[in-house]
Amino acid sequence: MTFIVFAMLFAMLIPLYQAWKDEDIWQTMVALSSFASKASVVILVVSVLRDDWMVGVAGVIIMSVGNAGFMLLAQILKRMGYSNEEAQ
Repeated sequence: MTFIVFAMLFAMLIPLYQAWKDEDIWQTMVALSSFASKASVVILVVSVLRDDWMVGVAGVIIMSVGNAGFMLLAQILKRMGYSNEEAQ
């Protein structure tokens, strides 16, 4: 089971590497959103392995509320008319 957890932790690093290579703000936001989702899944797996439901509740809260901030930021950037061409 620890191999599965380490594989999940390695999979979390892939979107961060992709965002680091690219300068586009939208790609960075998608990568960070993906990281947050994967982190919450890892927290849920660890909570099942430890049989600790309080840690699982924290993982569910992160999963349900964590990406709401990114959605709000995306809407603000969209309404401001931000595009990648203006940043360069």
